[in-house]
Amino acid sequence: METKVAVIAIVVENRDSVERLNEILHDYADVIIGRLGLPYRARNINIISVVVDAPHDTISALSGKIGSLPGVSAKTAYSGAGE
Repeated sequence: METKVAVIAIVVENRDSVERLNEILHDYADVIIGRLGLPYRARNINIISVVVDAPHDTISALSGKIGSLPGVSAKTAYSGAGE
């Protein structure tokens, strides 16, 4: 199956969602290339970027699950390389 490289940008405004977010990311650990988390204390938010290599449906499912968490938003950018 063809895979894509993508980055999911996540903004966490509700700290109560962090545990569930980490569980979701753990469930998709096999497709995650890397992740970077930055606490922005001045605004009391966390910004996370997650780089994945997976089929489009898998990336969409992951992003959708993350974005459905209370106080969490997620946007995905896909690589066009190899097209």
